[in-house]
Amino acid sequence: MDVAPAVGELTPPDRTLMGPGPSDVHPRVLNAMSTPLVGHLDPSFIEIMDEVQDLLRYTFRTDNKWTIPVSGTGSAAMEAAIGNVVEPGDTMLVPTNGYFGGRMASMAERAGGEIVTVDAPWGQPLDPAAVEDAFAQHSPDVFGFVHAETSTGVLQPSVPELTDIAHANDALVIADSVTSLGGVELRVDEWDIDVAYSGPQKCLSCPPGASPLTLNDDAMDKVLTRESEARSWYLDISLLEGYWGDERAYHHTAPITNVYALREALRLVAEEGIEERWDRHLHVAGALKAGVEGMGLEMNAPDDFWLPSLNTVRVPDGVDDGAVIQHLLAEYDLEIASGLGALEGDIWRIGCMGHSARRQNVSYLLAALGNALREQGAAVDVDAGLAAMSERF
Repeated sequence: MDVAPAVGELTPPDRTLMGPGPSDVHPRVLNAMSTPLVGHLDPSFIEIMDEVQDLLRYTFRTDNKWTIPVSGTGSAAMEAAIGNVVEPGDTMLVPTNGYFGGRMASMAERAGGEIVTVDAPWGQPLDPAAVEDAFAQHSPDVFGFVHAETSTGVLQPSVPELTDIAHANDALVIADSVTSLGGVELRVDEWDIDVAYSGPQKCLSCPPGASPLTLNDDAMDKVLTRESEARSWYLDISLLEGYWGDERAYHHTAPITNVYALREALRLVAEEGIEERWDRHLHVAGALKAGVEGMGLEMNAPDDFWLPSLNTVRVPDGVDDGAVIQHLLAEYDLEIASGLGALEGDIWRIGCMGHSARRQNVSYLLAALGNALREQGAAVDVDAGLAAMSERF
């Protein structure tokens, strides 16, 4: 190309983000990203690394030494967890009740593992009895489950029952907490979870780029005593340990600005208090749910398994889900998302996460969604929805 491209200033639209992620970023986090860079081995950055690890332990509710932000999006933390714990010859038990159980399977296969499944319908959690049966049948080495399934809006209850079953069978447990960390009750140590990974762009309201991961001593022992090296050099935890462990030795250049952002996002969690933050998400999402149902719409997830941070709403008959999404973007600068996999076209996915979990966002969403549905002739009662929301608040 001989002529330089004529590209103007960066002016992205100012959206209200109420989809499955990213969520609205707190102004303090954006401000942290504008601060000057230091080197990734600078003594001042080493102090920041220590602070981030302490804040992550608080948010995960763990004392695990091996608690770090992985350089990359949530999928990088996911692949670091699975690709290090699963080695060739291992059997991994994964769920079939949502899109991200399938991603677990794909990553484990690439790591050389054999995949077996525990089945449940999309939109339902795993039944501990089914998990126990799967262990009796397959004797897996690793068990993965999704704590908050972003594709279905279902929260997995009875986590300690699942981990007890796995550990009684000498298996390690990997938990996907991408849509639960910082927004829904999650207790890594108390629930005896061996490995948990997450993404910063959901309930932490932080841009993607440095993603939470924690491993207990049992999981780390397996990582450090593997018979073969992890297939990814970049995500090899035995090498990352040199940088994030006591040595602080060079492995790769950390995403410094993203670590700044994560530190500030986690500082906001600590200031609010993790249990208070769980309560806020439950309260605000409860008002969103009341408003949706008051309007005449139906939630996809049963009340017993409803996931406050990610609300799945059934698309009414005769309504084009994509047209509603485009209307909200064009007319309201408001983002929600369509369904994934088996639920594509059947639901909308509406996030209520982190800085987006505020009354003004919920009120704006309900009014805009109601107007978009009326444009398509849907019989919705927006005033009744807003009244139900206000009463719940």
